[in-house]
Amino acid sequence: MRLARRSLLATAAVLPIRRSRAQVRPVVRIGVMNDMSGPYRDVNGPTGVICAKQAVQEFAAGAFDVDVLSADHQNKPDVAVSLAREWFDQRGVDIIIDVAATSCALALASICREKNKVLIPTSTASSDITGKACTPNSIHWVFDTYMEAKSTGGAMVKAGGDTWYFITPNYAFGEAIQRDTTRFVEAGGGKVLGAQIYPFPETTDYSAFLVKAQASGAKILGICGAGADLINIVKQAHEFGLSRKMSLAALVAYTTDIRSIGIELAAGTRLSETYYWDLNERTRSFQKRIQPKVALWPNMAQAGDYSCTLHYLKTVADMGPAAAKADGAATVARMKAMPTDDDCFGPGRIREDGRKIHPVYLFEVKQPSESKGEWDLYKLLGTTPADEAFRPLSDNACPMVKA
Repeated sequence: MRLARRSLLATAAVLPIRRSRAQVRPVVRIGVMNDMSGPYRDVNGPTGVICAKQAVQEFAAGAFDVDVLSADHQNKPDVAVSLAREWFDQRGVDIIIDVAATSCALALASICREKNKVLIPTSTASSDITGKACTPNSIHWVFDTYMEAKSTGGAMVKAGGDTWYFITPNYAFGEAIQRDTTRFVEAGGGKVLGAQIYPFPETTDYSAFLVKAQASGAKILGICGAGADLINIVKQAHEFGLSRKMSLAALVAYTTDIRSIGIELAAGTRLSETYYWDLNERTRSFQKRIQPKVALWPNMAQAGDYSCTLHYLKTVADMGPAAAKADGAATVARMKAMPTDDDCFGPGRIREDGRKIHPVYLFEVKQPSESKGEWDLYKLLGTTPADEAFRPLSDNACPMVKA
């Protein structure tokens, strides 16, 4: 039976629409979730989002489009989980990065495994992310408490700082950095003379804690708080004259913190980072590209947002967007199989436990007379090679990996 002319025309009109729909480009969605309004705003916040977008801009994707979403979890695990469920179930998000607060990262690790999505904390500190809380859907970028404790704490004990007193926030991150630093202090023959736990994020006055620290007779004040907490503790330590009697160890610190404290007060403080804008030609190249877009120059966590986004997109291109979007655990496995390389961290790799490894640098904050500008903050004291900087697989910390 022959079709009428009107029917043929109608069929012909439909065909191009079907072809057009078949050619719609897939969209990969990256969610940057962090603290946009609280004590870690400068540590990650808007600059972290800008760094992720920079990676998208520089990545030449021919086969798919990329969207970057952002949200503030307010350092509350329940808010983080609620946002993640909305992103996964309603917005089509494929990966969450940044995160900050350890309590939020641990909660998100579970939901990402449940939904088979990808989680990459860049500003989360606790080494438990690749320890007892490791999952096949998670990678830990940039740094962790084990690394910071070994690099900063271990170095200060070797230099004679063999007695310590800690000031520590009362949540998972603070507990982890005090635990890991204590391990290296005691392994080096040192002693912990005491610790003061404070409520987070409610505490802003540390005077009573500083008086106890000074009375302990310890040589080193181990500051286990980060972001605004670290800034306030250091400033108040100087106001009380404690910094003349004790050396300050900033166990998790960033360039953004040191700039906020001011080089006059922070001078001589030792700390470890995995990225610094003036480290080499590649880091200076990245800083030159990102500088017109940011108010705060990127620290190591924010540089990590750029780095992990770039590696994730390379992996999606290698797998194909459909396969990557369908299986977060398979995407993480492919990310581990591919070497990493970018202008912020240079060559590196991702281990079986999800630990992204690269060199770690021990810095000392410059004296004001040595600094040539507000972001010229550090002088390099030493470098720990990538394979030595992080907790060894032989510790069997991650249940899914047996060394």
